[in-house]
Amino acid sequence: MIEIAVLDDYQRVALSMADWSRLDAECRVTVFGRNLASVGEAAEALAGFDVICLLRERMAVPAELIARLPKLKLIVATGAHNRTLDLAAAEARGITVTHTRGGDSYYGTTELALGLMIACARHLAFEDRGMRAGLWQRTVGMTLHGRTLGLLGLGRMGGRMAQLGAALGMRVIAWSPNLTPERAASGDVAYADHETLFREADVVSVHMVLSARTQGLVGMAELALMKPSAVLVNTSRGPIVDEAALIAALRERRIAGAGLDVYDVEPLPADHPLRTLDNVVLAPHLGFVTEGTYRVFYEDMIECIGAWRAGAPVRLLRAA
Repeated sequence: MIEIAVLDDYQRVALSMADWSRLDAECRVTVFGRNLASVGEAAEALAGFDVICLLRERMAVPAELIARLPKLKLIVATGAHNRTLDLAAAEARGITVTHTRGGDSYYGTTELALGLMIACARHLAFEDRGMRAGLWQRTVGMTLHGRTLGLLGLGRMGGRMAQLGAALGMRVIAWSPNLTPERAASGDVAYADHETLFREADVVSVHMVLSARTQGLVGMAELALMKPSAVLVNTSRGPIVDEAALIAALRERRIAGAGLDVYDVEPLPADHPLRTLDNVVLAPHLGFVTEGTYRVFYEDMIECIGAWRAGAPVRLLRAA
C-alpha cells in the first residue's frame, strides 16, 4: 500500500476539491487537518508515509525532517517555489519532488490586499466588533481616492496592485532594490526612492519575495518615516516586516493601522500581541485560499502522484 499524507488541510476540504478516486487501489490517502508544528511532531506523524503533499509553506520540510522519514519517496509541493523545503536534502535521499500549478493566487492575494486596505481605511474590523457589542459609529475613516499608494515591489503582484490602486483613483508610487524609473513608468507607476515612498504613502503595501535581502526590510526606521495617518498592508511574507517594530508603532499610534495576512510564525500563536491591538486587521494567511486555487492544487497533486506511480513524474522540482 502506498501511504499518502495530505498536510495542513485546515478547512478539511481536500477530499472534496478533487477526485482522489483517480489514484489506483494501492494508494491510501490520509488528510491532516492540524499543523505539525515541530520537526519531532512531523517525524512521528509522517514516519509511515511514502508520499507527502504540502500546502504552500504551512509546514517546513528541512533536511532534519527528511532524514527522519525513512519511507518517503515523493514530495508534492503546491506552486513552483517553496523556501522551506530542502530540495538538496530530498535529492540526496533520492526523493522525487514535483509541484502543482499556481492557481489563481495572483488575483486572490491582490484582491485580499485591496480588501485589507479598505478595511484599515474605514476601521471595519474595529467597527464590526463594536456593532456586535451594541455600539454605533466610533471612528472617522479616510477615502482612498486621491491618496498615495506606495508599493514595495512592482513584480506580478505589485503590478496588479498598481492597477487596483489606479482604479480607485490613487496616486501609485513604487520602490524595490532593482526597480528603475523606466520600469516603473512602463507600468504607469511613479518611481520613488526608498525614503520617499515611506514618507509620502498613505498606504504602504508589501509585494516582495522573502529573501536574505528583504528580511526586516520594513523596520523601525521605515515605520518612523510613515505618516501618523498611514497604514501598512502585508500579504507577502511576515518576516519582511520587523514584527516587534510594527507592534510598537501600532501600540504607540505612530501609524494609524495595519492589515496583515502573514506573520513570522504561522499559525499565529493564540497569545500573540497582535491579537490584542484594535488598530490592526488580521487575516489567517488567506491570500491564496480560494476555491479556484484549491481545486488546481488538489487536482494537480493527484496528477503528480499518478504520473510518479506510472514512472513518468511531471513538473519536477530540483535544487538550484
